[in-house]
Amino acid sequence: MDLTGNWSYPTAIRFGAGRIVEIAEACAAAGMKKPLLVTDRGLADLDITKKTLDLLKAGGLGGALFSDVDPNPNEKNVEHGLGVYRQGAHDGVVAFGGGSGLDLGKTLAFMVGQDRPLWDFEDVGDWWTRADADAIHPIVAVPTTAGTGSEVGRASVITNSETREKKIIFHPKFLPSVVICDPELTVSMPDFITAGTGMDAFAHCLEAYCSPHYHPMSQGIALEGMRLVKENLPRAFKNGTDLEARAHMMSAAMMGATAFQKGLGAIHALSHPIGAVHHTHHGTTNAVVMQPVLRFNQPAIEGALDHAANYLGIQGGFEGFYAFVGELNALLGVPKTLTALGIENPDMEFLTAAALKDPSTGGNPVEMTAANTRKLLEACL
Repeated sequence: MDLTGNWSYPTAIRFGAGRIVEIAEACAAAGMKKPLLVTDRGLADLDITKKTLDLLKAGGLGGALFSDVDPNPNEKNVEHGLGVYRQGAHDGVVAFGGGSGLDLGKTLAFMVGQDRPLWDFEDVGDWWTRADADAIHPIVAVPTTAGTGSEVGRASVITNSETREKKIIFHPKFLPSVVICDPELTVSMPDFITAGTGMDAFAHCLEAYCSPHYHPMSQGIALEGMRLVKENLPRAFKNGTDLEARAHMMSAAMMGATAFQKGLGAIHALSHPIGAVHHTHHGTTNAVVMQPVLRFNQPAIEGALDHAANYLGIQGGFEGFYAFVGELNALLGVPKTLTALGIENPDMEFLTAAALKDPSTGGNPVEMTAANTRKLLEACL
């Protein structure tokens, strides 16, 4: 099968192995002459990043880099990045990496022309209309993991380091102008990152599928995204050079981020505050809490997951699906509990309150209350 293509949904996507060589052309198509490549510290010195910078230089676009990005990017990273961006007189961003680099890069392009503080654009009601849309700079996104799907997302997750809360910053123009999805860039991912990011993609698809909101297009995308993860994540985990599996996982990541327009739920409502306070890997945290959340939501999702299990070739309906998640986590080496993930003496009142404030709660099929959310957190420990 030829796993290459030029897609226009949900944005312009250049998909296929080796297509990073088109980075300068993609930047020109987005209207950039002096982009800033934004990535995280771990990627800054890797060969894939150096190669991309060399390609930008060869295309006459300079080779500027910003990599002061935390695993859970915060407003301090944003402020530092804006200073570098303005000092360099850049006119666009190449957001490069996993969720942290992609989210921070998108936020810089969004914030550089705004005159209101970052938190004024949180995904609440119509707050996004406060932004000056004409002042948002262009974005080219290049994912190097297969999980968050931020390359096709209309938002970024930024941690407020003072309140220890993850905030979703939203605007329709967060959606990058051009995306380059090159599975060769994901080959060097360590096993645990392959596992965690892959389970993030699965969580996006699963929660979108189970959300009670009406969105048939997202429903179909979510179901097929789960199938791609089921069939390809174990392959990519076992053999990182399996380009076919890597390509399918990149597709699944984009599908999850597209599908969760329908809604997320308790998996993310728990994972966001846990990550903000305890600095855990987001996708791995999603995987740890996934089975307890499935059991929590069982009365509302049993029928839907019977259908999903049948589509995915899993025997036993809801219980078979639940067991499959446990087996997949075990295969990927995911810790069984939050305690095993390294979380000790959690502030249950704070985490419960923060989970209830998270916008993901609105898409959970079972209403989340202070009592049942705390009980759910306890079940994850």
